Amino acid sequence: MTRIVLATRNDGKIAELHRILDGVDVAGLAEFPAAPDVPETESSFAGNALLKARAIAAHTGLPAVADDSGLCVDALNGMPGVLSARWSGRLGSATGDKDRANLDLVLDQIADVAPELRRAHFACAAALVLPTGEERVVEGRMTGHLIDAPRGTGGFGYDPIFVPDGETRTTAEMFPEEKDAVSHRGKAFRALAAVLPEVLGLRSE
Repeated sequence: MTRIVLATRNDGKIAELHRILDGVDVAGLAEFPAAPDVPETESSFAGNALLKARAIAAHTGLPAVADDSGLCVDALNGMPGVLSARWSGRLGSATGDKDRANLDLVLDQIADVAPELRRAHFACAAALVLPTGEERVVEGRMTGHLIDAPRGTGGFGYDPIFVPDGETRTTAEMFPEEKDAVSHRGKAFRALAAVLPEVLGLRSE
């Protein structure tokens, strides 16, 4: 069985990728405790995903997958974007709940924006890097709009204020499998699954 390393210590992400990549042994960074922590210093999701995947492929000698994602708000000129996880800066660190601090800051920033102008999307780039240097990047997007107060207890990050197109629920109110079916990360990982057989030299029976 082909083995790849997902550049994360998040068990949920590992389980999600394992479900999508049927027939592939997915390992997380917990199995490689000396693996480097790679700062996300690029200005694009694809750039950050490649940074992490390249570092982990070089460290482990195995094919590596990494992703970067975030919320892009039209009224904020596409921000927080690649800064989504650290949008509240030191304020988020001081409160001890970065997710909530990030969400509250976005709500404050769009407080005077009319509901019909609160368009937004989640974007995800997933990168696969082989030890040989071969690279592939795929992307996924989930479009929708933001509401003015959090709803739901599922998901994480900005999920409680994001309603996907065609839905009345936030992504925090959806069942995990429902969210996976429409999410930016789900789309990106499924696109990656489609190119893996070719890149890894696998053959269908």
